[in-house]
Amino acid sequence: MELDKIDRKLLNAVQRNNRLTTEELGELAGLSATACQRRLKRLRDAGVIEADVAIVSPEAVGRSMQMLVSISLERDRTDIIDRFKQAIRKTPEIMSGYYVTGDADFVLIISVRDMVDYERFTRRFFYENPDIKDFSTMVVMDRTKVSFAVPIDE
Repeated sequence: MELDKIDRKLLNAVQRNNRLTTEELGELAGLSATACQRRLKRLRDAGVIEADVAIVSPEAVGRSMQMLVSISLERDRTDIIDRFKQAIRKTPEIMSGYYVTGDADFVLIISVRDMVDYERFTRRFFYENPDIKDFSTMVVMDRTKVSFAVPIDE
């Protein structure tokens, strides 16, 4: 899908604050509210806007620890990779999962209550999975930047 300058302005605005009204977005983009609504619908229908979400504070919901975990699988077979991807999608503690190149096969962002909770998670998710060769955990000390915004040149 070809994005014009107005589409890019709208995308930048809704990435920063998806609670702006169509009137406010229209003012930013130089459109009427109705034209703005039509463009947003087209961007959603085309899959350019994948989701409208709220970023929740982990501390506010009792999940004050986040971990970055790199995982190496036993073998590079498509059935093992597909099975692991499916397990990632079904596991609520995993906030994000990436199939990557380099030293690891996957990198996960995990949210837990505390170290006891993480230890339970590792037993269930990693140690009981025979397809996992190795995993390495980094504990997040500070969420310096949290964003899903994709840089869009206007």
